[in-house]
Amino acid sequence: MTLTFLPSAWSAKGFNCRPSGLLKLNLGEQVATQGSGILAGRYPHRPRLGEASPLKGARRIAGWIRPQVPEASDGILTSAGICEGFAGAGVSRSVLIFAGFAGLVAGTLAMGAVEYSKLRAERDRQVAQLATERVRLETAPDAELDELTKLYVSRGLSPDLARQVATELTTHDALAAHAEAEYGITSTSLTSPLRDALAMSAAFAAGAVLPWLAIVLIPGPSRAPVTFLIVLAALALTGWISARISDVHPMLPMVRTASIGGLSMLITYFAGKLLLP
Repeated sequence: MTLTFLPSAWSAKGFNCRPSGLLKLNLGEQVATQGSGILAGRYPHRPRLGEASPLKGARRIAGWIRPQVPEASDGILTSAGICEGFAGAGVSRSVLIFAGFAGLVAGTLAMGAVEYSKLRAERDRQVAQLATERVRLETAPDAELDELTKLYVSRGLSPDLARQVATELTTHDALAAHAEAEYGITSTSLTSPLRDALAMSAAFAAGAVLPWLAIVLIPGPSRAPVTFLIVLAALALTGWISARISDVHPMLPMVRTASIGGLSMLITYFAGKLLLP
């Protein structure tokens, strides 16, 4: 069920919600986050002073690419293993096309389904925590303020300063303040299952299509060794990208990723030769 609502309950209780517009959420999420800017993305996002827009854009792109690189590497490894195994078995080109494509589709769907199920469970847990916290704030606001104060004291603030911080954050957005302090939930940490599952699937498919195209398009007996080299280069590239994003020296990640991929392809290739009917 989908509802469109304008948060107002918190304003009546003296909590400044500052709604920037109508939110469209499902019923469970609307109840859990009513009066808060968590899902609306208004808390705790604040631009850093002096931070240039191009640098922020680069960081945003790097933050999006980082979790997709391992999925692309998985796609390369999975597809290469399937293709090299069938190539080792000496099957015809038509069988290679079908086997590689079937592996690509199955792997992509499996990756998306697993990721969606995992993130959907995480999202449900977060929404349930927010709903529980909202009820507590409505029924015992003073006790919740004391709890928030104690949390900041435990993190190193003096009692007076912790009380001041807790009071000001509660006035600004009570639910968002408690969600971040107690559960680590912010506008950026809330999961988006469908979006992230689609991104993971796309990354896996982008990696898996390379070995499949190589094994299909390269003719003759050179098919398997040339594909082997192409896959090694692609895996080394993913290792390099991961290293650059993580700001570490790229040599070890490149060698490690390529070595694992090479060993996997050799095992599947000779397994195909041994099991050749």
